[in-house]
Amino acid sequence: MRIAKSLLSAVCILFFAANTPLQAQTKRSITETDLYQFHWIGDTQIAPDGSRVVFVRVDVTPDHKGYATSLWLLDLNNAVEAPRRLTAGTHDGHPRWSPDSKTIAFARATEKDGKTGKPQIYLLNLAGGEAESVSDLPEGASAPLWSPDGKHLLLTSGTTPEEWKKHESKPDAAKTKEETPESDVRVITRAVYRMNGEGYLDFDHPDHFWMIDIASDGKSGKPKEITHGRLGDSDPVWSPDGSRIYFFRETSDEPYYEPPKSAIYSVPASGGDASLVAAIPFGAQDMVISPDGTEVAFRGATTVPVRSYSEPHLWTIALKPGAEARNVAPDYDYDIGDSIGGDNRAPRAAGNAHPVWLDDHTLLDVATKEGRANLVKIDLTNGKVSDFTSGNQTIQLFSLSADHAKAVGLVSTPLMIGDLFSITADGKENQLTHINDELFAQLNLAPPEEITYKSFDGKRIQAWVQKPCDFDPHKKYPLILNIHGGPHTAYGYVFDHEFLYMAAKGYVVLYPNPRGSTSYGQEFGNIIQYHYPGDDYKDLMAGVDELIRRGYIDDKKLGVTGGSGGGLLTDWTVTQTTRFVAAVSQRDISDWTSWWYTADFTLFQPTWFKGPPFETPEDFRARSPITNAKKIQTPMMFILGEADYRTPPTSGGEQLFRMLKYRHVNTVMVRFPGESHELSRSGVPAHRIERLDHITGWFGKYLMDKSEPEYDVVTPKEHELDR
Repeated sequence: MRIAKSLLSAVCILFFAANTPLQAQTKRSITETDLYQFHWIGDTQIAPDGSRVVFVRVDVTPDHKGYATSLWLLDLNNAVEAPRRLTAGTHDGHPRWSPDSKTIAFARATEKDGKTGKPQIYLLNLAGGEAESVSDLPEGASAPLWSPDGKHLLLTSGTTPEEWKKHESKPDAAKTKEETPESDVRVITRAVYRMNGEGYLDFDHPDHFWMIDIASDGKSGKPKEITHGRLGDSDPVWSPDGSRIYFFRETSDEPYYEPPKSAIYSVPASGGDASLVAAIPFGAQDMVISPDGTEVAFRGATTVPVRSYSEPHLWTIALKPGAEARNVAPDYDYDIGDSIGGDNRAPRAAGNAHPVWLDDHTLLDVATKEGRANLVKIDLTNGKVSDFTSGNQTIQLFSLSADHAKAVGLVSTPLMIGDLFSITADGKENQLTHINDELFAQLNLAPPEEITYKSFDGKRIQAWVQKPCDFDPHKKYPLILNIHGGPHTAYGYVFDHEFLYMAAKGYVVLYPNPRGSTSYGQEFGNIIQYHYPGDDYKDLMAGVDELIRRGYIDDKKLGVTGGSGGGLLTDWTVTQTTRFVAAVSQRDISDWTSWWYTADFTLFQPTWFKGPPFETPEDFRARSPITNAKKIQTPMMFILGEADYRTPPTSGGEQLFRMLKYRHVNTVMVRFPGESHELSRSGVPAHRIERLDHITGWFGKYLMDKSEPEYDVVTPKEHELDR
């Protein structure tokens, strides 16, 4: 064990052994403000002919208040040539190649008077010239999709025909002026009326498809509405012959308190009434059509039986009346799709991976297995799933050329935010971009150590330990237990700035995947149903015990933190034990009943609870940290986003903060104006920095005995003396 403990320090040194002695001397620890220099790769698309790749690059704006997105181009035929910037916009995204690989359609939003407008679709001819707008829809346009022959472009927009007709009749000068609403008062008639990160939902403008004709000279016609109705449409795909469009349509005006359902519709490419192709008794997404046009594949998770967690699988359904969806690999007990969480993803224009048909009986997709996300092949004839790529990594996006001869993937590892790799026919990967190498060449970084340990009932738990780069196994270190949310997600082999920064400040960071986490099978993920929080807490404590047993943790310097479901478990932990000397609870839930009434979605029962709180109040009370908050002795910080509709502050930190103040337990509440549930991942860059500063500041006060006057609490007796 002593030899194993020494290996991490060796790895930290060897990681930079190729550098010159001078370079090695100038390396420094990663800081919170390095975030300002990060570059992210988002939506990535390889040209149909395999010659080039277009991707979205995301950068922090100079004022540190936002993010800029632009399109970049990588020439696959010139391996030494770096990517070059393709567009000058700062809100460009969703690039899509024309079938002849000569033109890129993309969405662009422009700014006016400091406000970002609604996006429109632009075309950029790679032979030269500026990007030209081809849409002017009042509600904006997104998600361009070329027809197979390249003569038509399908758009998604919430514009109604009446609005388009009115817009067309306006003089050109008046078209850019926004109309002032008659009133800012909202009349709410639905249980789900606002959504985290989106704000209030606009039910008057459901998404539908519009078509633009593209002439051989690149000139475009006017948009024509293809679908209509009160229910929204999504995930369109063209039939191979270009005659029809297949898509998902919402199935209910107000789908709340019911398991999700889906429906596949089709419409002639020339427009007309949509017809139902198939009803799917569960939520479905990411549809792709087979090469012969006879069936579609999609991702989905069955709702029978009712579960807290249902493992996502790949399904197919024939495009004919009476067909039923078929799980193509029912015995594959891992997640289809990438379910690894972290703070590394592009905070804007991230894109989304879809399954790909390699032929009429083989699909390629991402699968998440034990903290890793790699590509797998699925044989539709026998349900066999075989690994295509492997390694300690997360493949977040992938794209194939039209003939499938070339493939690129966006790959993240614990020491790489995300770069593009080519993927050969035998699954080998070669790095194409080095988008953050200039910064990372200055940094002293160490990879995390993967560990497994037994929990109280013998279940094996996978976890990672991020240690300081100068880690000495003979010393004692303060420990931060970092708990993921979800609860049905997972930590894994992906870059996480937060963990590296905490380690650079001198902490050992433990981040485990307790029961309820994804990537370990259906039973492991769903075992917490109706028991959350509960035994997952015991898994976490077993991990802390394991590190203490290894001899390098100061058991008097333990801290705990987590966000969302991790905030809930942080709250729960300090009601069960006093072993932690400080806690930071982020976007938490302290009272399940309050959350049931105020969250932005409503599907809590029968998946998480067997009934609503007014029918099963004791169940809600028993599982709410606020019920046992009188036991809390641990100093607590609460980090809350004031625009968080997923876990509203009123159902979490605000309640515990008030209770702890009443009981004179040291506590601080840090509120971030305008921030949603996504503060740590895609919030205002300056706010993300402050969040990290507050977390390490609170732990520094209690785990490292640092002076932090900002957090000093004036007790009633001290207040009397001041007077």
